[in-house]
Amino acid sequence: MQEASTAAIAKVSDYFKVLSEVSRLLVLCTLKSGTKNVSEIVESTGLGQANVSKHLKILTQAGFIERTPKGVSVYYQITDPVVFQLCELVSHRLSIHLEEQAQHSIDLKSFQRSM
Repeated sequence: MQEASTAAIAKVSDYFKVLSEVSRLLVLCTLKSGTKNVSEIVESTGLGQANVSKHLKILTQAGFIERTPKGVSVYYQITDPVVFQLCELVSHRLSIHLEEQAQHSIDLKSFQRSM
């Protein structure tokens, strides 16, 4: 039982590792609006072509996107849009956390003025 649990946790860890790279998140966000080829992704993200290609390979291997050859180009699209729900959830939690930190800062400044 413990081995299966450890294996499952490792898979979850691998999933988050793929999402832990800023450039990969930029590529995913670019693809959110629809299918694009490498040139369009490079233009949209401002990343270099070799860098984009590397991240597209990782995202494809991880199952986040799929590639479809069309003539001399290859187009990429999102295969699991749940990734955006996950990012929205994390963004929401970070926003709440930052608001709480800002309130603590305001409280500390108020305390300093009262001294």
